[in-house]
Amino acid sequence: MSETVGARTDREDFQATTDPALMESADRGESHLLSYAELYALWERQQWRTQDIDFTQDRIDWHERIDPEERFQRMYGLSSFFIGEQKVAEELGPMMRAAPTEEMRIFLCTQIADEARHVAFFNRFYDEVGVLESDNLQDRLKETSAHLNPKFNELFDVQLGGRVDKLAADPGDLETLVEAITIYHMIIEGMLALTGQHFIISYNEQVGTLPGFVEGFNNVARDEHRHVAFGARFLRDMAAKDGRYREAIQRTLTESAGPANSVLQPPWYEEGVEVFGVTMDETRAFAIKALERRLKVIGLTPVP
Repeated sequence: MSETVGARTDREDFQATTDPALMESADRGESHLLSYAELYALWERQQWRTQDIDFTQDRIDWHERIDPEERFQRMYGLSSFFIGEQKVAEELGPMMRAAPTEEMRIFLCTQIADEARHVAFFNRFYDEVGVLESDNLQDRLKETSAHLNPKFNELFDVQLGGRVDKLAADPGDLETLVEAITIYHMIIEGMLALTGQHFIISYNEQVGTLPGFVEGFNNVARDEHRHVAFGARFLRDMAAKDGRYREAIQRTLTESAGPANSVLQPPWYEEGVEVFGVTMDETRAFAIKALERRLKVIGLTPVP
């Protein structure tokens, strides 16, 4: 991982998640993945409140320091997270009910609460900073959806949503649960969300903007690393249990690779343009490195 990750993810609270992407030992396939009970206990220790964040300076920055063109460019990242958090919060119910052990289900209940808090965080940021014209959560979700990449819906609604619908009808379908967690925890959270969070936070810190957002988004990122650590543990357990689950992970990664790669790129992107201070090649390299580390720990070969 790049040196700039260290200042933030070397913190004790980030390291406590044991997300393989933060561990150099994962390059060798080594890891200490927390148990499901340990992940739940960590959730209890890592609580935070959206209402404690002060967005006063963020409102000044957004309207007086960030020009209209940059505000438009930033909206792709903001919109992807705002709507993404809302979508995955809805999908977790059937996944939680389909989990084969009570320890898994208890942890996934905490993740539902986390995703709801993330939606509340973005909604409060939009409200207090005055980012959108809409004055309520439902209308803000609709207004900001115009900034999304078309492939976003394919990944969230078709690939993940389709599998979640199958789980709702048949909670005992463990192969579909493996596929859903591969898309949710390895691709959506592990590749897309944590990559976007890293570069958005780093860019705001470099240019000195949106301090309240940075504070809250760091909390969101820490939650996501904990979620991904659960996904890595679950997929490692399932891959070791039955070869068909291992094949399901590989098959799903291959199927979702194209849409995931497209979601990383804003619809207005032109070759050579930097997004949050980095090129698309740098963004993709960061995402792929994180995925490779997690797959090595799970015991799988990275997808080409």
